[in-house]
Amino acid sequence: MPTQKERAKKSTAAELKAGEAGEIPVTEERTGSPLDEVMSQAERAYAAYMDAERQVAKAYHENEIQVAKAYKRAEQQSSRAYESTVAQALKDRDEAIAKAAKARESAMQRAEEAYSGSEQAATSACEAAITEAARARDENLEKAWAVRDETIEQAWQIYSKIAR
Repeated sequence: MPTQKERAKKSTAAELKAGEAGEIPVTEERTGSPLDEVMSQAERAYAAYMDAERQVAKAYHENEIQVAKAYKRAEQQSSRAYESTVAQALKDRDEAIAKAAKARESAMQRAEEAYSGSEQAATSACEAAITEAARARDENLEKAWAVRDETIEQAWQIYSKIAR
């Protein structure tokens, strides 16, 4: 026949198993010594402790899940903000490049117009200089021809006075 101590151990083991399964241990009415009553209270306290420990573990696990969800939301929000900022930066860059290309085209057109104007002015100035040089040459040739004719005339006059 089992001793009282062995019965208490078996009872405690059964209550622990019931506590681990999430059940509230059913205690038998005992009519025994105060030590049995204390042991019974200790077993119930231990079962309550184990139940509380499971509840704490469950709460920690649920908290971990909530933290992971919050992190995922923050990560998604951060990704959306990043993508939005990148898209805006690319749009701004494309607009700036288009504006610069337009300004470049406008500057090239003004430079081309300035070049054409300068080329025409240089051509006109060159033609005027050539015309003036040709006129001066023609005048100088006429003067030289006139001086030649005059010199020849004087020489014939001198010769004709001598030859007479």
